[in-house]
Amino acid sequence: MSLTREEVEHIGRLARLGLTDEEVARFQEQLSEILNHFDALQELDTEDVPPMPYPLSLENVMRDDLAKDSLPQDDVLANAPQAEDGAFRVRVVLDD
Repeated sequence: MSLTREEVEHIGRLARLGLTDEEVARFQEQLSEILNHFDALQELDTEDVPPMPYPLSLENVMRDDLAKDSLPQDDVLANAPQAEDGAFRVRVVLDD
């Protein structure tokens, strides 16, 4: 499929692009080539191909979630700027 100069100018106006004559000619060729690729894809027989969101199967790449002992509370709070009653002490974020 080949786009006309007017169609490329119309696309440029829709995209709010100020295209020069050279750009219109270049985009006319490039966009026509892209549409030709779609034409080639339309010719493929996809009758037996089921619809799918991804061409490859997805796999979970995360490690297993295993329960294990936590760090000792003293070690966790060792580098805290402020600690109080075994917890991190932070500034007030929301006032009453």
